[in-house]
Amino acid sequence: MLKENLSNALNRQFNFELYSSYIYLHMSAYCDRNGLKGFANWLNVQAQEELAHAMHMYEYLLERGNLPVFADIKAPDFKYNNVIDVFEKTLSHEQIVTGRINEIATMALKENDHSSYMFIQWYVNEQVEEEANADIILQQVKQIGENTSMLYALDKELSTRVFINPFPSKLSTN
Repeated sequence: MLKENLSNALNRQFNFELYSSYIYLHMSAYCDRNGLKGFANWLNVQAQEELAHAMHMYEYLLERGNLPVFADIKAPDFKYNNVIDVFEKTLSHEQIVTGRINEIATMALKENDHSSYMFIQWYVNEQVEEEANADIILQQVKQIGENTSMLYALDKELSTRVFINPFPSKLSTN
């Protein structure tokens, strides 16, 4: 069983991953309603990834003998001016997630909980990729500026992203 402070931190992150999924669905809807179906797709896949992260943490908590705690999930309250704004908020959110994940990794080390440390290392590495991807898209949309032809080319490229679950559920019957 996990020590209480580590269990609490993982439970908070489990719920934050669910909130992250809400955020990305919210952003996806904004892009969809503004004719950017590729951006909407990319963000929808991001929402699915966050949900998979939450389920992975849920399963880890159960494996370690802890009960996942379900908190209220706040509705996203972002307003967007344009797709640049969406990806500035995306990058900012991923930086927040990185900080939270790093705190859990530090806590696992201090608790001498090597299995939790190894578990959270997947997320430490994932956050490097998450921040890089958000930053690349942000830089691209900034460079594109008002060039709608280039924006639609990037939109088409982002429409090819597909969700691949990095850790299929142990709870699934499939």
